[in-house]
Amino acid sequence: MAKEVIILGAGGHSKVVIDMLRKDKQYSIMGIIDTSKEKEFMGFPILGDDTHLEKLFQEGVRYAFVAVGSNKIRKKLSNQLKSIGYILIKVVSENAILSECSQIGSGSVIMPGAIINACATIGDGCIINTGATVDHDTFIGEYTHIAPGTHISGSSKIGKSCFLGVGTNVIDSISIGDNVMVGAGSTVIRDLQSNCTVVGTPAKVIKWNDKGKRGKKEAK
Repeated sequence: MAKEVIILGAGGHSKVVIDMLRKDKQYSIMGIIDTSKEKEFMGFPILGDDTHLEKLFQEGVRYAFVAVGSNKIRKKLSNQLKSIGYILIKVVSENAILSECSQIGSGSVIMPGAIINACATIGDGCIINTGATVDHDTFIGEYTHIAPGTHISGSSKIGKSCFLGVGTNVIDSISIGDNVMVGAGSTVIRDLQSNCTVVGTPAKVIKWNDKGKRGKKEAK
């Protein structure tokens, strides 16, 4: 019997997630949690905003997925769901390729055309978007978004809450810190510290995302 699941979010990202779950016989979508004033989304009823989560749990709903592109909001809603007691499912497209020895965290989504190679680890709440590739022995930290067409070479480490824009390339054995934003089409050829925004080929820091003295000094 299929498990009932609720989806948080009614945007473009959610449309792709719903499309994948429709083909997954493990789950049956009960409805959508969103602030929208519409009555339905993608053919499923909108059940209200996140203030309804406690009630739905009390009524017996146990499974949920946060289909929101923003790392910050996805993390916040995921923590809210877990504090209530929900189980966060992972969503994997039937058109993705995953190594049998790869690991995918709860609340993560692997989009169509993505490839996760041998011994790669994807943390909780991540998005590995359309056509992205994650090569062998690479680690992706929780709540990180790997955008469409991004290619991460083997033995790399990507931190928590990062965003690698469309078409980013990361050479092998690179280490990227937490909360790093990489501009679309950039190529990362050297390690990156936490809390920075980089662009270009090779990728260079254009902004420090925190206000620490170290960041300001190195930005010079």
